[in-house]
Amino acid sequence: QSCIIKRYCEKRFVPKYLATIGIDYGVTKVQIRDREIKVNIFDMAGHPFFYEVRNEFYKDTQGVILVYDVGQKESFDALDAWLAEMKQELGPHGNMENIVFVVCANKIDCTKHRSVDESEGRLWAESRGFLYFETSAQTGEGINEMFQTFYSAIIDLCDNGGKRPPSSTGVSFTKEQADAIRRIRNSKDSWDMLGVKPGATRDEVNKAYRKLAVLLHPDKCVAPGSEDAFKAVVNARTALLKNIK
Repeated sequence: QSCIIKRYCEKRFVPKYLATIGIDYGVTKVQIRDREIKVNIFDMAGHPFFYEVRNEFYKDTQGVILVYDVGQKESFDALDAWLAEMKQELGPHGNMENIVFVVCANKIDCTKHRSVDESEGRLWAESRGFLYFETSAQTGEGINEMFQTFYSAIIDLCDNGGKRPPSSTGVSFTKEQADAIRRIRNSKDSWDMLGVKPGATRDEVNKAYRKLAVLLHPDKCVAPGSEDAFKAVVNARTALLKNIK
């Protein structure tokens, strides 16, 4: 994350940086749609030790970039905890809806070690109405585009009286579809994938299959990963029916 900010603010990559001591702070001026805007960037240290420092900075935030390393599944899994911490600090009157969120899948240059694929990251982001970008601080890929879109969305937010305009969060798939794709992706076996108990009858397998097929059919479902999930469901049904008399 610190490298992403340095890459953007200084237009170069700094491979050696001091692990963020509480908060790193950067200021930059940018041209967005014929306007010059001054941007204050706060880079939070992730360690629990810095919680007391971090929590001061959540209020008055207009935009958040959530960064994970595509080669470290645990950094992706931690995104939920980051959102929860922020929600807690904003308190009952804080509104997460009025903040622009970008999810940044970083280190895409390390293709050999990738453990979180694009559709999984994109699904997590888009099902929450967040923007999603694939970036590499090492090569600079995606960084400028990500920041430009991010700032543009924040200008729209300010022009809309501090509320996120409805268009920017247009989720074109349902929570049920997103949940089904996640469940299929994390299932242990074909039974689990179709959501039936081992030893289910042919009718039960077919019924479960039909329900998922309607939900995830690529012609109707645009959720990231739906195509792979649909294929997996077709294969699971075929495999189970072979073994059921």
